[in-house]
Amino acid sequence: MKRNTIFWIITILITLASVVYQRTTGPTYPLGGKATIGSETIKYKLLRTYDGPDNAEISIIDASGKLNGEFSYKRYKSHDEWTTVPMTHQGGKLVAYLPHQPPAGKVMYEITLSDGVNSVKITEKPVVLRFKGAVPSGILIPHILFMFLAMLFSTRTGIEALAKGKNTFGLAVLTTAFLVVGGLILGPIVQNYAFGDYWTGWPVKGIFKFGDLTDNKTAIAFIFWPIAIYRLWKNKENRGWALVASIVMLMVYLIPHSTLGSEIDYTNPSGQ
Repeated sequence: MKRNTIFWIITILITLASVVYQRTTGPTYPLGGKATIGSETIKYKLLRTYDGPDNAEISIIDASGKLNGEFSYKRYKSHDEWTTVPMTHQGGKLVAYLPHQPPAGKVMYEITLSDGVNSVKITEKPVVLRFKGAVPSGILIPHILFMFLAMLFSTRTGIEALAKGKNTFGLAVLTTAFLVVGGLILGPIVQNYAFGDYWTGWPVKGIFKFGDLTDNKTAIAFIFWPIAIYRLWKNKENRGWALVASIVMLMVYLIPHSTLGSEIDYTNPSGQ
């Protein structure tokens, strides 16, 4: 097997592994688990993000119809008191609804299930759901595609630099191009659809107020690539910066998706 083919196989495996890790460990990925009530075990998957225009439906499968549910919620980062309502039986599910919030508004909730004798709170800590605006698929899909390609070619560039390959410069240019389109052009458009702002990270929020970590991740990932390209343009043997840029990109990409993302602080009158 040719060396180039081996390098691409390694690249694809690293990229796919990092994508899965980033998505499944993020705070907006559905929270799954099991709860035991008496002799019955209930599997659940609880929403942690919602982009619909209405109230967010939270449901637990209860095919037997023998359970009752108590649903408690309040806005996240607020001085609200908990509101508690009974869950209703609908088509083999226990259902409750979180009141709709503006984009970046969060609501925390808890569910207690009972079989008439035993009761259990199904999560140790309250679940936090963030509301956001819907992003058109014509914007979201290209954004995801270009960010995937940026990560793919970044990893391939790092491997090429480590192996002292002759294609490091070209791969670095492609990586930067994909990152610019996916992260610096389409990324802000996605952010505006979802949360009403094109950019909420550094330097817009100021030097000591870093804002949305997602935007900051993009800025940090990008800033090393022009340096790497310039160094390689001056001397094709200057592969060190390309390797550094690739490692930084991987480290940034491994930060769980939507960590420290945009949110409304309901304890602050300005909402910031």
